[in-house]
Amino acid sequence: MSLTGNLFMGGQWQQGRGDPFASLNPANDQTLWEGHAASDDDVEQALRLASEAHPAWSATQPSMRKDILLKFADLVENAKDELAMLITAETGKPVWESLTEVASVVGKAKASIEALDLRAAEIVRPGATTSRTWFRSHGVVAVLSPFNFPAHMGNGHVMPALLAGNCVVLKPSEFAPAVGEYLVGLWQQSDLPRGVLSLLQGAADVGQMLVNSTSIRGIFFTGSQRAGLSIATATVARPNVIVALEMGGNSPLVVWDYSDIRAAVLTTIQSTYITSGQRCSAARRLIVRASDTEFISALCEAVSAIYVGEPTAEPAPYIGPMINADHVSKVLSAQERFIQAGALSLVPAEGLALGPAYIKPGLIDVTDMRPRSDEEVFGPLLQVIRVNDFDAAIAEANFSEYGLAAGIVTQDRRLYERFRSEVECGIVNWNQQLTGASGLAPFGGLKGSGNHRPSGFLAVDYCVQAVASMEVDTLAVPSQLPHGLTV
Repeated sequence: MSLTGNLFMGGQWQQGRGDPFASLNPANDQTLWEGHAASDDDVEQALRLASEAHPAWSATQPSMRKDILLKFADLVENAKDELAMLITAETGKPVWESLTEVASVVGKAKASIEALDLRAAEIVRPGATTSRTWFRSHGVVAVLSPFNFPAHMGNGHVMPALLAGNCVVLKPSEFAPAVGEYLVGLWQQSDLPRGVLSLLQGAADVGQMLVNSTSIRGIFFTGSQRAGLSIATATVARPNVIVALEMGGNSPLVVWDYSDIRAAVLTTIQSTYITSGQRCSAARRLIVRASDTEFISALCEAVSAIYVGEPTAEPAPYIGPMINADHVSKVLSAQERFIQAGALSLVPAEGLALGPAYIKPGLIDVTDMRPRSDEEVFGPLLQVIRVNDFDAAIAEANFSEYGLAAGIVTQDRRLYERFRSEVECGIVNWNQQLTGASGLAPFGGLKGSGNHRPSGFLAVDYCVQAVASMEVDTLAVPSQLPHGLTV
């Protein structure tokens, strides 16, 4: 499929009328995609066409919408190799990882259908007066998609939203416009009616135009806490707009009384460094027993040996570059700040000669750092915190304004049961990496990590609105009138 750098609205491709911008391959800094951002007029046009398309789309039979989703999934499956290579070129992910993302896109179709049937099925309770609970769409919703999973995370909003009868305006990350355009091209082939799905390219200003529009009835967002809170603030006086936010985390992983040190090290690495540390559920804080020097020593050795390489190299690397050099700089700056505040570098994170977006993963002991930072360092830098007992481990796990994911590696089920009940997170794993999620389970966090469990199995909940009806077939005067009335 050729990429033209266009916007898509009303079933037609057209050039954006905003500023030009480009997407670069982070592995080599070569231009991958060029186009124009959406202008104010483009945004208004997309919303108008989507609003016009909504009545007919919401009135279609759910079976028709399901068929379209399944056809789209088949198109993605047939194009999986080409799509995976595009994800790799635009994000720097190794090819093997991009293929797993494509598989998640495919699997989301059946998962979304199952969720709709389970959670948005009409409920009828017959009687003298029938009670009916039914569900309808919101209208036009905006999906603001992140760069780290440019196909899967945006699609995690788009599929349930379309299935529920909403019209969607998709704005991909400005770092991944090519993947967004490619997927919309596949949606176009899936017999989706005109105007039901629109594509607007651009940076935060385009997203802000969507957020501020009075035509929008829903905003579904995955990204940083700063951006998410800005959306929440902008919509606080518009209660008719459903706002679903996934805003990342500063996730803890506790390693305590494990049975296999190699397995504990592997789970820690898988929880932290995959995707160059650019996963919202990645472990950022590693909490260990202060006396467990053997585990820390083994982890340092394993982190130092992580193979960072070109995403298409053979043999395949574990991680490729970060999304761009600016994100590398942010990780290195955070490491320097931590050291100046009293942290001890165990395995230094360092830039690599492969290119400006490449970074050697780091491990840093922040036990004695003062003050202890609660920022989300979105990259391959794991912070070690040493504690003396399990009470302190749980306290450290909860010492965050975030609450996305948490995990424990232990052979003691009683410790896990206590951890699961006391830790304040939306995802709690046992002897399992934090960076994997089932499409048949909820996803999302508590506290400052967001609301409504975006993109997971419960996504349909924020894509529909429930309506309660009381129904009587025949209008009649009751045999006994209410007190004080004569008719």
